[in-house]
Amino acid sequence: MTDQPSDPHWWRQAVFYQIYPRSFADSDADGVGDLPGVISRLPYLADLGVDAVWLSPFYPSALADGGYDVADYRNVDPRLGTLDDFDRLIAEADRLGLKVMVDIVPNHTSSDHRWFQEALRAAPGDPARDRYVFRAGRGPDGALPPTDWVSCFGGPAWTRLPDGQWYLHLFAPEQPDLNWDHPEVRADFLTTLRFWSDRGVAGFRVDVAHGLAKDLVDPLRDIGDVRGYDPEDLPEDGSHPLWDRDEVHGIFREWRKVFDEYDPPRIGVAEAWVRDARRAPYASPDELGQAFNFDFLNAPPSAPALRAVIDGALSAAREAGASATWVLSNHDVIRHASRLALPDELSRADRETWLLADGREPVADRALGLRRARAATLLMLALPGSSYLYQGEELGLPEVADLPRSALQDPTWERSGHQVKGRDGCRVPLPWTRSGPSYGFGDGGSWLPQPESFGELSVEAQEGVAGSTLELYREALGLRGQLLGDEGLEWLDSVGQPHAGVLHFRRSNGWQCLSNLSARPVQLPAGSEVMLSSGPLTGDEVPPHTTVWLLWP
Repeated sequence: MTDQPSDPHWWRQAVFYQIYPRSFADSDADGVGDLPGVISRLPYLADLGVDAVWLSPFYPSALADGGYDVADYRNVDPRLGTLDDFDRLIAEADRLGLKVMVDIVPNHTSSDHRWFQEALRAAPGDPARDRYVFRAGRGPDGALPPTDWVSCFGGPAWTRLPDGQWYLHLFAPEQPDLNWDHPEVRADFLTTLRFWSDRGVAGFRVDVAHGLAKDLVDPLRDIGDVRGYDPEDLPEDGSHPLWDRDEVHGIFREWRKVFDEYDPPRIGVAEAWVRDARRAPYASPDELGQAFNFDFLNAPPSAPALRAVIDGALSAAREAGASATWVLSNHDVIRHASRLALPDELSRADRETWLLADGREPVADRALGLRRARAATLLMLALPGSSYLYQGEELGLPEVADLPRSALQDPTWERSGHQVKGRDGCRVPLPWTRSGPSYGFGDGGSWLPQPESFGELSVEAQEGVAGSTLELYREALGLRGQLLGDEGLEWLDSVGQPHAGVLHFRRSNGWQCLSNLSARPVQLPAGSEVMLSSGPLTGDEVPPHTTVWLLWP
C-alpha cells in the first residue's frame, strides 16, 4: 500500500469532505450505507475536487447515537464492511489522490465495549470499574444520583446499576464516559491511533476533544445542565469540572508524539466547544494541529459579524501555529441551505422549534436559502485555511425537517421527552439518481425516508448542468486549487463605496473575493475580471446575496 505523500503541510489549505457512511452509498441493498458503497463513489469525490475524505464512525456499534457509541475502536461494523474493505478504500483513495481522515470518539465507549461489559460483571470497588466513572449515590440509601448533572441528550447524566452504583454518561446511557486518569485508557488509545495510521489514514477528527479530562475528585461538584452552554461562559482558567480542563492538553501532547512517528505526520482536528481564547492549544503543532471554529457556521449572514469572525479565526490560527478551519454544515447541525432560508433573527432554540414544527413555521424561503448558501460557500472557499464540506451540500440539499416521528433515530428525540427533534434531518441518505427506490443510494430503500424533491437535486439531475450547485462546487474547487498561494488575506474597501453589507478581500496572485450580503446591488470594481459567481450577475453589478471571485489585471 502506498503511504501518504511526504508533504507535512498538505492539510493547511485542504478541502475535506465529510462522509456519514450510513447515508452516503449502499452497496448491498440493506438500506444502510457501507464502505464498499463509499469506495464506489470515490471517483465522484476526486472529480468534485476535494483533497481529503473524513469518515464519520464506521466502527462496530449498537447505533444508540448513530455510530458515536463505539464497541470496538479497531474494527469495522459488519453491517458496513470489513477491515479488508477499509484497506481497499484507502488504496482506492490513494490511487485517486485523496487522503482519508477518520473519526475517533475518545470521551466515551459503547456500553457493549468489552471494558464496560467487564465492569458490569465486576462488583463495586473492583479495578475493572476504574476505566469508567462509577460512584455511589447520594442520600441514605444511595438512591439519588451522585451529582445533578444533566446529559447532553437530556435526562440524568447518571444511570444506576442493580448493585447500587451509578455510572456517568454525559451523552446517552449507552455511552459510558471513560476515565482518562486511568493509564490503560491512555495507552489503549495510543494503540488505536497507530492501528489506523499503520493502515494509511492521514489523520483523526477528535469527537468531544474538550471533554476528556474531568475533575473526578470527591466530592463531585453540582453544576446542573451541561447541554447547550455558551463556550464563552466557561471559566477562563480551565476550572470547569467537565469541559476544557487544562489537563486535557497532556493527553493530546501524547497523541502528537504518535502522529510524528509517521511521514508525513498524521494530523488531528479537535471538535472543541471552548472559549475562543482557549482554542489555540488544541490546534498547536505539539497537540492536534487544527481545531474546528464553529463561529463561522453560527454567525449571522451579515458582513460586520462575518468579518469579525474571520479576523478572530485567522488571528487564533496564527497564534496556534495552525491554519484556520471553516465549516458551514456537518452531521450535527441544520443544513445551511435551510438555516439560511430562515429569518436571520431566529436563535438556535428557535430553529429547534422550527424543526419540531416539521419546518412549517416559520416558512423557509428555499430559493433565498440556496442563494445565500451558494454565496456563503464561495466566501468560505476563498478564505485562507482548510474548508470542511458535508456530504450533499454540493447538491444544495435542504434539511429534511418533516421526517415522520416514527422514523426518528437520534437519541435526543426520546431523551428530551420529544421536545428536541434531533439531527436526523441532515443525515438523510444522498440522492444519486433522479428516480429509483432510494434515488440511487441503494437498491433496498434507505434507513431514513427521502423526500420526493431529492430526485431533482440528485447528482444525475445536476451533473453537467450549467449553473447547478454541483457544477458551482466543481468549478470553485478547481479554481481554488489553481489560485492558492500563501495564507494571507488583505481587506479592501468595497468598490470605492464601502458599506456594511459587503465583504471584499484579496488573496495572493491577484485573487479577490467580493461577497454582497446586503439587500441592494453593488458595482463590480472597474477593470476586474469575474472568474466565478455564486449566482447570475446583472451587468456590472453584483446582486444581493451573491459572491464573486475576481482577478485584477
